[in-house]
Amino acid sequence: MPVSVFAAQSFRDHEQVVFCHDRASGLKAIIAIHDLTLGPALGGCRMWRYDSDDEALDDVLRLSRGMTYKSAMAGLSFGGGKAVIIGDAKRDKSPALFEAFGRFIDSLGGRYITAEDVGTSPADFEIVRRQTRHVAGIAEGGSGDPSPATAWGVFHGLRAAVEFRLGRDDLNGLTVAIQGLGHVGWALAEHLRKAGARLVVTDIDAARLAAAKAELGASVVDPEAIYDVEADVFAPNALGAVLNDDTIARLKVAVVAGSANNQLAEDRHGAVLHRRGILYAPDYVINAGGIINISYEGPRYSQDAAFAHCARIHDTLAELFARAGQADLPTNEMADRLAEERLAHAREARPLKVVAR
Repeated sequence: MPVSVFAAQSFRDHEQVVFCHDRASGLKAIIAIHDLTLGPALGGCRMWRYDSDDEALDDVLRLSRGMTYKSAMAGLSFGGGKAVIIGDAKRDKSPALFEAFGRFIDSLGGRYITAEDVGTSPADFEIVRRQTRHVAGIAEGGSGDPSPATAWGVFHGLRAAVEFRLGRDDLNGLTVAIQGLGHVGWALAEHLRKAGARLVVTDIDAARLAAAKAELGASVVDPEAIYDVEADVFAPNALGAVLNDDTIARLKVAVVAGSANNQLAEDRHGAVLHRRGILYAPDYVINAGGIINISYEGPRYSQDAAFAHCARIHDTLAELFARAGQADLPTNEMADRLAEERLAHAREARPLKVVAR
């Protein structure tokens, strides 16, 4: 059955969805622009071996909507957008592919600004930049790899969740189960270890696990066993949809706080966590450090200023948790409400356009 954009469950009033194909390079990509109320759409591009075009479409639509809400909650002047390249990041990359992708980005005239994500790197986007200036997060003239900033924001967001749910203003002696030790997951693990937390980790990369055991003193479990670990915090830092009917029932934690996008398989799983008394730090709020860092790009870029802004994710989540608690609402529903409030205010503040006749 062909992909139907408007009938897709995740469509949710996207402004523009572009399917991109370049025969010469083999590029197959989808660019989704969800909402431009606050400014041009900014969001990374992931490269992944999707099982179907429908799966790729669902992923890019969910991710782009999340970027709209992420920027709104972080107080940034960006809209929401995302891109996916369908392919094997270890086998299918080529300069021609990323140059073709850059031409498609440029054809949108600045409506969408791209950056790295899962399966891509700042080096890939140095190639994209040969064809378009609408690229962020690269080393030359930019803020570089956003992963350290994302991890710094997640660390402070996790602290806010622990304070609210466990009444602790420190992490010393707490156990954190970490799923995924990529760039963000590893940096987060380092921050947690320095703060005195005990780490239980999993990843599909055996070498990464061996390093975590040797360098961070972490305990290692199989990927599927991470959901059964008795811990204070579960930190998902891999791909999305890891919080579902099966996994939530197995969790033995008080807090879920990690960097992965689209952690809830469905919105209703936020309510399932709420009923179980597990405090969930909404993904697009806690993992906003990368886009915050990018927002500081320019000739006067200051990492200190950018990282100080990332640390304020703690305060944003503290307010969100308090308001959700007062309303007895799942935290993901309260986050959506707060983001939609900012979008509504921005739309109301738009100046009226007078058309001359």
